[in-house]
Amino acid sequence: MVTKQFTGSPEDADLRRADSLAREIFSDVANKWALLIIEALGERVLRFSELRDEVEGISHKMLTQNLRMLERNGLIERTVYPVVPPRVEYALTGPGQALRVTIDSLCDWTHRHLGHIEAARRRTDTAAAAAAADSPDTGR
Repeated sequence: MVTKQFTGSPEDADLRRADSLAREIFSDVANKWALLIIEALGERVLRFSELRDEVEGISHKMLTQNLRMLERNGLIERTVYPVVPPRVEYALTGPGQALRVTIDSLCDWTHRHLGHIEAARRRTDTAAAAAAADSPDTGR
């Protein structure tokens, strides 16, 4: 095993750590389920079953995994009420609300440019289909 010693300044080490953490957080939250959960919570407090109903197509397992990850990253709060049967509610934290604003901006961008994106996809798909039709058969 070879260990490489870091020779930069403490500030460089802090920047590298911050960049690495940012990539890790982005990797966690930049998945369709996490984004849909954040959007579904919005300004509301929801129970697990309400969230599952709001996020169409999500399995129990995926909802559980994503809620744990979002809680671990401080984006949602989980409140457990000591009643029988147990009642658990989820809400966005301040940073979760701030991320929701960014997600809303991304959704707005998608709506504004949807026509352009669809036209570009059609052009690309048509060109790819034409190129495939013009290519010689490789015998496969």
